[in-house]
Amino acid sequence: MSVFDPSFEELGETVLIFPLPGVLLLPGGYLPLNIFEPRYINMTNGALAEDRIIGMVQPIECSDQAENPQVYGTGCAGRIVSFEETNDGRYLIKLKGTARFDIIDELDIKDGYRRVRADWQPYVHDLDEDNGVIPDRPKFLTALKRYFGLNHIDANWDAIEEAPCDRLVTSVAMICPFEPSEKQALLQASTFSERIEVLTTLVDMAIMSCNETKLERQ
Repeated sequence: MSVFDPSFEELGETVLIFPLPGVLLLPGGYLPLNIFEPRYINMTNGALAEDRIIGMVQPIECSDQAENPQVYGTGCAGRIVSFEETNDGRYLIKLKGTARFDIIDELDIKDGYRRVRADWQPYVHDLDEDNGVIPDRPKFLTALKRYFGLNHIDANWDAIEEAPCDRLVTSVAMICPFEPSEKQALLQASTFSERIEVLTTLVDMAIMSCNETKLERQ
């Protein structure tokens, strides 16, 4: 465990949350963020002054555009592992996913940003090293190439082919342009094997949908 990885006992009960639709953070993944809204600059200042932890959560799909929309009940905490203050007052930060959490309840808003009480217990194993295996890696990579091509996603295939399975699944799940509800399904997959199953299904469904659309246009 690196200096940037807190132990389970070090994860606090209160988590500052950043509701951001369509953005997925998973344990072990890295997420760059451009922080420019005043309330989220305050949030970043608060995190830097305390444990550097920010919880990434998604607003519930089809929720209204209220300033503080309802969010899904499960998020993923990330620790700020690097940050830069820009000349125009923004923060450029990078989060490393640590562990998921369930929201027990929401606390009073502080300096414009939201805070929750977090239950880490269901996800204690998120802090363990995961050496899971993709059941049929060649088949998965073939489908992934097709999916990336359809979505015009550039990729370093030499790096992808050499990447450990856990890192590959985490990275692909985070970068693919899935719907918010689909990203939430990936987040809430209880095991590595279940996450692979969800990810494979989403990739296959997207390819199938694209093929059907092409046939309808012919």
